[in-house]
Amino acid sequence: MNLPNKLTIVRIILAPLFLVLLVINFPHHYLAAMIVFIVASLTDMLDGKIARKYNLITNFGKFMDPLADKMLVHAAFIGFLYLGIGRGMLWINFILLTREFLVTSVRYMAATNGKVVAADIWGKMKTVVQMAAVISTLFFEWLIGLGFVSDGVAFGLRIFDDVLLWAAAVLSVISGANYLIKNKEFFAK
Repeated sequence: MNLPNKLTIVRIILAPLFLVLLVINFPHHYLAAMIVFIVASLTDMLDGKIARKYNLITNFGKFMDPLADKMLVHAAFIGFLYLGIGRGMLWINFILLTREFLVTSVRYMAATNGKVVAADIWGKMKTVVQMAAVISTLFFEWLIGLGFVSDGVAFGLRIFDDVLLWAAAVLSVISGANYLIKNKEFFAK
């Protein structure tokens, strides 16, 4: 197994650890969860760069890298829903999960026809915005929990996070629609 695929497996292992750190209330749990999330996110960046630079792109990586991303990001969004963080998290989760089920279905149809469909720029942008939204939310929740910010500032920080979280949902819709359009050939068979 090559290094990029090992990094993908590390991200898969870190996803449940991140979720545990997020939802179990102990001092600085948002900070601990944020650190694990950042480390896991960096493995996403590194595995792709290494795979492209050294031509280590594999079918395993094409399938498992997006799965690892989904596990990590959805652990955060489901954790936020569980903790009551963010406005509209129920709908954001529904949008994100619907998109992922659609894209996964298309990937399955492509695979049954002998094709592996990798993520495109829209999917990568969606992932970057999702990860930025998660990191921002965790950081602000940790900061607010320290008690160093006023109620007004806390309100503003949470509004900023809500905008990022909804931007991630909008990009999910755009990237999902783009994915379906680009791969419509698999619906005709």
